[in-house]
Amino acid sequence: MKTLSPFHLAIPVNDLPLARNFYSTILEFEEGRSSDHWVDFNFFGHQLVLHYKPKSDLENKYSNPVDGKDVPVPHFGVILEWEKWLEFSEKLSEKKIKFVIEPYIRFKGEKGEQATLFFYDPCGNALEFKSFKDPSQLFEK
Repeated sequence: MKTLSPFHLAIPVNDLPLARNFYSTILEFEEGRSSDHWVDFNFFGHQLVLHYKPKSDLENKYSNPVDGKDVPVPHFGVILEWEKWLEFSEKLSEKKIKFVIEPYIRFKGEKGEQATLFFYDPCGNALEFKSFKDPSQLFEK
């Protein structure tokens, strides 16, 4: 099986202590290096970096309609194994995450069946976590 290279993603946060607490305590991601203006996290084996950026009046939220839901754009996340997604979504529910799109199954029983959920971090970054029932269908049309 081909192994994937870890990705690096840097996102802006307007309250570094609040975001740091959210990613470490609520999402339970392991913290790596940090400074006064940024902090690294282990994001399921990938490097997620939170960079302090003052809040701007120019920041807008956008969405696209998908399955009758307003999917936040931009967003980021990771594709988890099915059981790991189920465990993670349950943990988020127990921690009272306010979902933008509640955990649900798309294309149930069809090609491309997938589980997905969306929420915002405390600084307004949209996250999606998903899983494919059959991982080999990730890029199939």
